[in-house]
Amino acid sequence: MRRRISALATALMAMASLLTAPMAGAAGAAAGGITWGPCEEDATVECGTLAVPIDWSKPDGPTLDLALARRKATDPAARIGSLLSNPGGPGGSGVSNMLRPSGFSEEIQRRFDLVSYDPRGVARSNAVICSASVYNEMPYPVMTSQADYDKWIAFTKRLRADCRERTGPVYDHVDSANVARDMDAIRAALGEDKLTSYGVSYGTLAQQMYAELFPNRIRAMVLDSNMDHSLDAKAFQVTEAATVQDSFDEFIAWCARDTDCVLKGRDVKALWKGLLDKAQRGELYWPGVADRPVSAHNLLWLGVVLNEGPAWRRLGRALLALDGGPVPPDMPGFPGNGPVGGEIAELPTAILCEDFNLGVRNYREYADVMRGSNAVAPDMRYNPMPMGDMPICQGHPVNNPQHRLRYTGSAPLLVGNSLHDPDTPYVWSANVARQLGPKATLLTYEGWGHGIYGMTECTTVAMDAYLISLTVPARGARCRAEEPQG
Repeated sequence: MRRRISALATALMAMASLLTAPMAGAAGAAAGGITWGPCEEDATVECGTLAVPIDWSKPDGPTLDLALARRKATDPAARIGSLLSNPGGPGGSGVSNMLRPSGFSEEIQRRFDLVSYDPRGVARSNAVICSASVYNEMPYPVMTSQADYDKWIAFTKRLRADCRERTGPVYDHVDSANVARDMDAIRAALGEDKLTSYGVSYGTLAQQMYAELFPNRIRAMVLDSNMDHSLDAKAFQVTEAATVQDSFDEFIAWCARDTDCVLKGRDVKALWKGLLDKAQRGELYWPGVADRPVSAHNLLWLGVVLNEGPAWRRLGRALLALDGGPVPPDMPGFPGNGPVGGEIAELPTAILCEDFNLGVRNYREYADVMRGSNAVAPDMRYNPMPMGDMPICQGHPVNNPQHRLRYTGSAPLLVGNSLHDPDTPYVWSANVARQLGPKATLLTYEGWGHGIYGMTECTTVAMDAYLISLTVPARGARCRAEEPQG
């Protein structure tokens, strides 16, 4: 299991999301049992399913089976309870994560049953699927005219109808507020009076919704590298662009000071601009891939994903290879999202579309968002994940629109983020901590990368102490930066 999971990393590797208060009490009552058995892929891990309502406003209506996986505590005598891990995404599979070596510390593995799940609409939990034949007609993700906008509006209408038909009724209920209700059903089925949870990246949004819906059912909650659900479409995209530019600037600064950078002494910004311009002209090819060029949009993924660790040495070697230098053995796979083979394609972007209103009325509004992003990201231009998803969300119904958080519980919450995160800006977690109020403590990692649990001993020990003993770090707690090794 990668200790730092995000939709951005998942997307690149695959290429090579208003609460209704009357529903708040439904989950606990609707929870059924989980029958655990050895997972087919790994008999040391237990797998199971839990039936939950497709529509939580109709708790006695049709159900879907959530897929779960569990690693039992290694020291049953010291066991505290279950720790529910919320995968990133949208589209991250908690079951697949659990089938990999655990990213949690030995002490956490000793004290908790580690449990995760595939959120509704993902992987084994009634994934959102579409016809590959329709999906493969997706226009280029960056719009440059009203004609492009009109083309996208027509396409998304057809795509949405196809995906809804293929997926079934779950398609209209995959937002993070529904996932939060599923979380409470899992809590009840596990026999826990209160929830102990860890979430990273997009998984923090379901946790935030849980804190609103079930404020008195929380024991401990770590929100690592947060989504900010209070931002409108433009603020969302501009802050994403600013943070990916910041991470790219940090890479350039490292390259100037560290002899391990193969580009040391070169004008890295000029090199990057040259590669983007070449890609824009359709003249950039990935080493070993001669049949199709790399688009500028897809090249941007390199500047995101290799800053998540961060993996600066690898990023430097990859840029050198793209500029005609030697191809390293750790060269990333081709970052292209070409045609999907087979009959179906998964579309977890539907989750984002139900959680965030990213709609614009015309190309003029879209261009305004893009200009705002370009202004704060002169080298990276924009963040390719959310900007690339924005066209897909045009005209999509939004079940869980943006709003400020409302937490009325008494349990302390722990929020964490690195200062230089290419995916979830530090300002997002700082804003989430402010919205959650005095019960939330913000832990700042002064370094780089996405997801701070497991990043350094300082961040891990602080989060472990909170999860195990409910010991909250001091206000303003910070962990010093440690130079990345990747």
